[in-house]
Amino acid sequence: MILLISDLHLEEKRPDITRAFLHFLATRARQAEALYILGDFFEVWIGDDGMSPFQHEIARALRELSDAGTRIHLMHGNRDFLIGKAFCREAGCTLLSDPCTAQLGGERVLLMHGDSLCTLDVGYMKLRRWLRNPLSLLILRNLPLATRQKLARKLRNESRAQTRMKASEFVDVTPQEVLRVMAAHGVRTLIHGHTHRPAVHELEVNGQPARRIVLGDWDRQGWALQIDDEGFNQAPFELAPANACEP
Repeated sequence: MILLISDLHLEEKRPDITRAFLHFLATRARQAEALYILGDFFEVWIGDDGMSPFQHEIARALRELSDAGTRIHLMHGNRDFLIGKAFCREAGCTLLSDPCTAQLGGERVLLMHGDSLCTLDVGYMKLRRWLRNPLSLLILRNLPLATRQKLARKLRNESRAQTRMKASEFVDVTPQEVLRVMAAHGVRTLIHGHTHRPAVHELEVNGQPARRIVLGDWDRQGWALQIDDEGFNQAPFELAPANACEP
């Protein structure tokens, strides 16, 4: 069994999501061969050198799962793209490139966070290219912690304000870009998060049937895509089980 999740946006302000995630790690994820986290795992990440006690707690929980035998793969999202090697070492996980392919459920599958598919949002795409530029990343990582914290708050506030104002098609993926990327990687299944619109979209790529699976975000409920002998199945679950422990 393989599990895929995304868009937990973990932060201390949402202890219900943290409780549910720790419960998920201690139960369902323990039965999995691998766990894939496809971005926006944390609500914000200002650098491995700025990890809070809360973030160290999450890293320890991941390490326990890794030590128990479940492989953990982590992909950057648009909110936590500064996660680096130090966190991955502490958490016992492998950092994935975006996009990347993996052999899942007997087929070659394309994995992405999903924000790069929203090409109609021209302003965001320009910002993304700047933020992901190696030189920009070097500059960001070497800014004082206080400056990075202030910048992160500014970007979060602007992102929330702009999202409320944008038309629906701007905050969803561009269909033509989805087909282009899938054709370029020679896959018939794409799995991504980011849009917070869980669904399975039936497609046609190069004359062949294909599908785009969108992972759900963790907010009022949790979501996980399970891949096993019965196929690819995603379902919501109770966010904060009554028997889950506080972190």
